Amino acid sequence: MKAIKLLPVFLLLAFASCSSVKVYSDYDNKVDFNQYKTYAFHKKGIDKIEISELDKKRILYAIDAELSKKGMTKSENPDLLINVFTKEREKIDVNQYSSGFGYGWGYGWNPYLWGGRSSTISSSTEGTLYIDLIDAKKKELVWQGEGIGYLTNNRNEKEKVINEFVTKILEQFPPSEMKK
Repeated sequence: MKAIKLLPVFLLLAFASCSSVKVYSDYDNKVDFNQYKTYAFHKKGIDKIEISELDKKRILYAIDAELSKKGMTKSENPDLLINVFTKEREKIDVNQYSSGFGYGWGYGWNPYLWGGRSSTISSSTEGTLYIDLIDAKKKELVWQGEGIGYLTNNRNEKEKVINEFVTKILEQFPPSEMKK
């Protein structure tokens, strides 16, 4: 009975932990990021992304919004080129829990102990979004942000999830030493 009461709490914690995006960034520490005021999307790179056109637009709109908040503008003659990469992988989670009394071994009913073990199997899609900032004149990567989190197929949640990825990644741009 305890396992049944704890299951909703466990599911709530599992879903709460799935909503966060882990972010990382790296940059060339010899670059003065204050020089970058304009940007454009690197069309050849963006065209290679293997996701739906709608999701691609959502990512680009979110990047536009975040860079605008930082005072940057789109330009035909940009300081930075923005490139985006994505990858995803299916994660399978197997959870075993004991029901009743005792600790059985293996699966199912154990004639020597009351109760037994049950298993739940769930799958989720973990996605990674990379945002690369390339110096347009030098054609060199100067900053890269990476966000890792769980994706959704729910149409109503996609935009929210994509915005969360992009916002959290671009919070790290420009590097903290440059924000002073």
